[in-house]
Amino acid sequence: MRISAIILVLVGCGGGSPQAHPIPGDKGPAITVEVLNASGRSGEARVGTRLLRHAGIDVVYFGNAAESGLDSTRIIVRRGTTQAAERVRAALGQGRIEVDLDSSRLLDVSVLLGADFATAA
Repeated sequence: MRISAIILVLVGCGGGSPQAHPIPGDKGPAITVEVLNASGRSGEARVGTRLLRHAGIDVVYFGNAAESGLDSTRIIVRRGTTQAAERVRAALGQGRIEVDLDSSRLLDVSVLLGADFATAA
Protein backbone atom coordinates (compact mmCIF):
# COMPACT_ATOMS: atom_id res chain seq x y z
CA MET A 1 0.00 0.00 0.00
CA ARG A 2 2.76 2.42 0.91
CA ILE A 3 4.73 1.84 -2.29
CA SER A 4 1.67 2.41 -4.48
CA ALA A 5 0.99 5.69 -2.67
CA ILE A 6 4.56 6.85 -3.28
CA ILE A 7 4.34 5.89 -6.95
CA LEU A 8 1.03 7.72 -7.28
CA VAL A 9 2.55 10.86 -5.73
CA LEU A 10 5.58 10.71 -8.04
CA VAL A 11 3.42 10.20 -11.12
CA GLY A 12 1.13 13.05 -10.08
CA CYS A 13 4.10 15.42 -9.77
CA GLY A 14 4.91 15.14 -13.43
CA GLY A 15 8.44 13.97 -12.78
CA GLY A 16 10.04 17.05 -14.34
CA SER A 17 11.54 20.07 -12.72
CA PRO A 18 9.16 22.95 -11.98
CA GLN A 19 8.98 25.78 -14.49
CA ALA A 20 8.84 29.43 -13.54
CA HIS A 21 6.18 31.25 -15.48
CA PRO A 22 6.71 34.93 -16.23
CA ILE A 23 4.52 37.45 -14.48
CA PRO A 24 2.41 39.40 -16.99
CA GLY A 25 3.69 42.94 -17.38
CA ASP A 26 6.95 42.15 -15.55
CA LYS A 27 9.49 44.43 -17.20
CA GLY A 28 11.98 44.93 -14.41
CA PRO A 29 12.08 46.27 -10.88
CA ALA A 30 8.96 48.01 -9.61
CA ILE A 31 8.84 51.77 -10.14
CA THR A 32 6.62 54.00 -8.02
CA VAL A 33 5.44 57.19 -9.68
CA GLU A 34 3.21 60.20 -9.08
CA VAL A 35 1.59 61.83 -12.11
CA LEU A 36 0.72 65.51 -11.87
CA ASN A 37 -1.14 67.51 -14.49
CA ALA A 38 0.67 70.80 -15.05
CA SER A 39 -0.71 71.43 -18.55
CA GLY A 40 -3.79 73.38 -17.55
CA ARG A 41 -6.04 70.93 -19.48
CA SER A 42 -8.31 68.68 -17.43
CA GLY A 43 -7.98 64.90 -17.49
CA GLU A 44 -4.33 64.69 -18.50
CA ALA A 45 -3.13 63.06 -15.26
CA ARG A 46 -5.68 60.26 -15.68
CA VAL A 47 -4.52 59.61 -19.26
CA GLY A 48 -0.86 59.60 -18.21
CA THR A 49 -1.67 57.24 -15.36
CA ARG A 50 -3.35 54.78 -17.73
CA LEU A 51 -0.34 54.79 -20.07
CA LEU A 52 2.08 54.15 -17.24
CA ARG A 53 -0.01 51.43 -15.60
CA HIS A 54 -0.39 49.72 -18.97
CA ALA A 55 3.43 49.64 -19.11
CA GLY A 56 3.56 47.96 -15.68
CA ILE A 57 4.55 51.07 -13.74
CA ASP A 58 3.00 51.56 -10.30
CA VAL A 59 1.28 54.96 -10.16
CA VAL A 60 0.69 55.66 -6.47
CA TYR A 61 -0.91 59.09 -6.92
CA PHE A 62 -2.29 61.25 -9.72
CA GLY A 63 -3.84 64.69 -9.69
CA ASN A 64 -3.18 68.34 -10.46
CA ALA A 65 0.16 70.04 -9.92
CA ALA A 66 0.42 73.22 -7.89
CA GLU A 67 1.71 74.92 -11.03
CA SER A 68 -0.11 74.92 -14.37
CA GLY A 69 0.79 76.12 -17.82
CA LEU A 70 3.99 74.07 -17.98
CA ASP A 71 5.04 73.90 -21.64
CA SER A 72 6.92 70.58 -21.64
CA THR A 73 6.63 67.34 -19.69
CA ARG A 74 9.17 66.82 -16.92
CA ILE A 75 10.16 63.45 -15.47
CA ILE A 76 11.90 64.01 -12.15
CA VAL A 77 14.01 61.34 -10.43
CA ARG A 78 13.28 61.41 -6.68
CA ARG A 79 15.35 58.38 -5.63
CA GLY A 80 17.55 55.84 -7.36
CA THR A 81 19.04 56.24 -10.81
CA THR A 82 17.73 57.62 -14.09
CA GLN A 83 16.82 54.11 -15.30
CA ALA A 84 13.36 54.39 -13.76
CA ALA A 85 12.84 57.77 -15.42
CA GLU A 86 13.90 56.31 -18.76
CA ARG A 87 11.23 53.59 -18.44
CA VAL A 88 8.65 56.26 -17.64
CA ARG A 89 9.72 58.34 -20.66
CA ALA A 90 9.52 55.27 -22.91
CA ALA A 91 5.96 54.58 -21.69
CA LEU A 92 4.84 58.19 -22.18
CA GLY A 93 6.75 58.69 -25.43
CA GLN A 94 8.16 62.03 -24.28
CA GLY A 95 9.50 64.04 -21.38
CA ARG A 96 12.68 65.71 -20.19
CA ILE A 97 14.46 63.79 -17.42
CA GLU A 98 15.75 65.78 -14.44
CA VAL A 99 17.27 64.68 -11.15
CA ASP A 100 15.99 66.27 -7.92
CA LEU A 101 16.52 63.63 -5.24
CA ASP A 102 14.01 63.79 -2.39
CA SER A 103 13.79 60.66 -0.22
CA SER A 104 10.93 62.15 1.81
CA ARG A 105 8.54 61.60 -1.13
CA LEU A 106 8.63 57.78 -0.87
CA LEU A 107 8.47 57.32 -4.65
CA ASP A 108 10.95 56.93 -7.48
CA VAL A 109 9.72 59.43 -10.06
CA SER A 110 7.46 62.47 -10.28
CA VAL A 111 5.89 63.25 -13.66
CA LEU A 112 4.71 66.77 -14.44
CA LEU A 113 2.65 66.61 -17.62
CA GLY A 114 3.09 69.73 -19.71
CA ALA A 115 1.22 71.24 -22.65
CA ASP A 116 3.20 68.99 -25.02
CA PHE A 117 1.48 65.91 -23.58
CA ALA A 118 -1.19 64.86 -26.07
CA THR A 119 -4.43 63.42 -24.66
CA ALA A 120 -4.77 61.32 -27.81
CA ALA A 121 -1.63 59.38 -26.80
